[in-house]
Amino acid sequence: MENRRSFLKKLGAVSVGTGVVGTAFAESGKKTKKLTLLHTNDFHSHVDPFPTDAARHAGEGGLERRATMVNKIRDEEGEVLLVDAGDIFQGTPYFNYFKGEVELKCMSAMGYDAATIGNHEFDNGLEGIKSQLPHAKFPFICSNYDFSKTILDGETKEFLVLEKKGIKVGIYGLGVAFDGLVLERNYGETVYLDPLNTAWELEEKLKKEHKCDLIVCLSHMGYRYRSERVSDVKLAAATKHTNVIIGGHTHTFLSEPTIIQNINGKEVVVSQAGWAGVQLGRLDIEISDSKDPEYSFSVVKLNG
Repeated sequence: MENRRSFLKKLGAVSVGTGVVGTAFAESGKKTKKLTLLHTNDFHSHVDPFPTDAARHAGEGGLERRATMVNKIRDEEGEVLLVDAGDIFQGTPYFNYFKGEVELKCMSAMGYDAATIGNHEFDNGLEGIKSQLPHAKFPFICSNYDFSKTILDGETKEFLVLEKKGIKVGIYGLGVAFDGLVLERNYGETVYLDPLNTAWELEEKLKKEHKCDLIVCLSHMGYRYRSERVSDVKLAAATKHTNVIIGGHTHTFLSEPTIIQNINGKEVVVSQAGWAGVQLGRLDIEISDSKDPEYSFSVVKLNG
């Protein structure tokens, strides 16, 4: 385990500007497959870069730069997995005027594979979500929001199984509790399900029934709390088969992922890419038949 921890720490790095840090896996002599996972979270409708005179993140971000970088990485790596951990909506006039249409159309054009729903997706109520979903050419994975008694029944997926570069990937999504974050009139009869019980059920299904090589959780629960509230770090420690947790909600900037031991002593990668689209997270994942996945990590900072 220490060898793997050292391996990841050695390869973890931050790229400044729009360059991607090059990574290389140790030669093992075993047949392996490699998948690049790109991730975003808490975009908050920042379609344009921050102004050059902004107090924070001056000149950074913007969907055009993100699209350019995603395409560059695809040119280098081939097929990639591109996901988002929620709070796509709310934060600039783009959302006030267009209600999420611009954001979802742009993400669709970029070729996102999946996203989960954050608390700010509920800002215009269930009707606001339903009216915008046709603009998303990718599924929303919501595993612990039971929409069966609402107008969103059948509009989201409980989980997703897809294949990328010969690797079978299972994805489930967990949302934050509504209390104090979402008005009751905005979530209606949506039932919030316990995230730990949901994770245990779905990771078992994805591992045992669907034979997934890699299991990814898209979480909008938050990175870590001082309280006993469920977070990505707590989730990682409590699971058995989840390999990667892509987080959101707390706007946490990580220059390298947090590695947590799960119930079985296996390592879980917890990652988050800040907010407002100023960074693009990248995990390069190597999988072989004879060992657990290994990872290298880099952050792409999207500035001028």
